[in-house]
Amino acid sequence: MKAKYIIGSLAELIIKIVAFIFIASFVIRTATAAYDYGFRVFAEEPLSVGEGRVISVSIGNTDTAKEVGQMLQERGLIRDANLFRIQELLSEHHGKIQPGIYDLNTAMTAQEMLEVIAVEPEEDEEEAKE
Repeated sequence: MKAKYIIGSLAELIIKIVAFIFIASFVIRTATAAYDYGFRVFAEEPLSVGEGRVISVSIGNTDTAKEVGQMLQERGLIRDANLFRIQELLSEHHGKIQPGIYDLNTAMTAQEMLEVIAVEPEEDEEEAKE
């Protein structure tokens, strides 16, 4: 009777230790990935250093930030379309993406690209002055 109790207790202890190790490693991996992603939202590096290469992109009237991010990722200007969408949501350019054809560079950060594609039309500024 004592042997069964000792074996049962030992098996239960081993199961608890394995479960604890699994949960701890899952939490550590998830926290590391979340921190990495969060850090990249504010400190994403450009794809290339130096001059980079210029790529023309066309943004339509109905393109959302998600669609623009997907297009920029497909063209090789950014690494992650979802990250671009979050950066756009948190930037001062949220909802200000203007339709048009833009020359963007692989040496630009997502914030710099947003500054280019979310520029306010100059015609509106001239009309306001008059």
